[in-house]
Amino acid sequence: MDDISTQSYIGDIMLENCLMNASGCNCQFLSDLIQLDKSNSGAVVSKSCSVNNRLGNPIPRYYHNDTLSINSMGLPNEGYKYYIEAGDSIHKPYIMSISSQALYEDISILEKASSSNISAIELNVSCPNIAGDPQLSYSFDRLEEFLRKVFEYADYNKHIGIKLSPYFDISHFNMAFDILNMFKTNITFLTCINGIGNGLYIDLDKEEPIIKPKNGLGGLGGSIVKPTGLANVNLFANNTNFDIVGCGGITSGQDAFEYILCGAKTVQVGTQLVKEGTDVFSRIDSELKKIMYDKNYNSIECFRNKLTYK
Repeated sequence: MDDISTQSYIGDIMLENCLMNASGCNCQFLSDLIQLDKSNSGAVVSKSCSVNNRLGNPIPRYYHNDTLSINSMGLPNEGYKYYIEAGDSIHKPYIMSISSQALYEDISILEKASSSNISAIELNVSCPNIAGDPQLSYSFDRLEEFLRKVFEYADYNKHIGIKLSPYFDISHFNMAFDILNMFKTNITFLTCINGIGNGLYIDLDKEEPIIKPKNGLGGLGGSIVKPTGLANVNLFANNTNFDIVGCGGITSGQDAFEYILCGAKTVQVGTQLVKEGTDVFSRIDSELKKIMYDKNYNSIECFRNKLTYK
């Protein structure tokens, strides 16, 4: 299968394969980022960062089992300067994830990142786990205003992506399409999806929620969210002209294949990375190549965007 290529692109950024980590998973510290850089991922994504470092929510704040993960991390991170400087240690494409909170506070972060060894910036408008701060991507008027101000006032020269919440209602999809398409000259990629917010999982032995913050409410990830992730990828691929990064429940080469079939150019691995470590990228890439070989596809572009349901 040496002639099977999983190479892909985000804008003009070439990835040796289509796999990367999801922001938030094993990427908070420089040691994590260096491990990702040494792995078989196609790119490295930083933790979503704020202006200053944050400790995040009280523990226990993360749990997973065979079918799902639930977390209310609360955006623990080392502050944006840390992740800009971390880029000097990364050799493959490096995507810096920035919380929308941070850009509200200091829009010059984009300008500072532009002078660094960063390939692209992912604006996280969809974190479901910060108490008192609703997800920006569900407040459509605020989302439009935020994007307008960012692109009007920030001086930057990097590819920009938007990490979106999962949408469920067609009317909400349509509103998101309309807003994002206003900025088609500013945005390169969309990451679909962040966790499904405000799930609850009960510890049967203790008879209480399994995580502590927000009275046990947390963002859902893992295999359970894959159908929602696939639907979001397919709808955004069919109704916008942005590159789509698929995320949500990717545990195998088959999962990656399905996301690419729905229109994703690359995919992010989250919960399974936490479970398995960075070896997950080699395994999924190998499984994906086997599927492509069996189906007589020698590159991702041969089968990407085959699903056109609207």
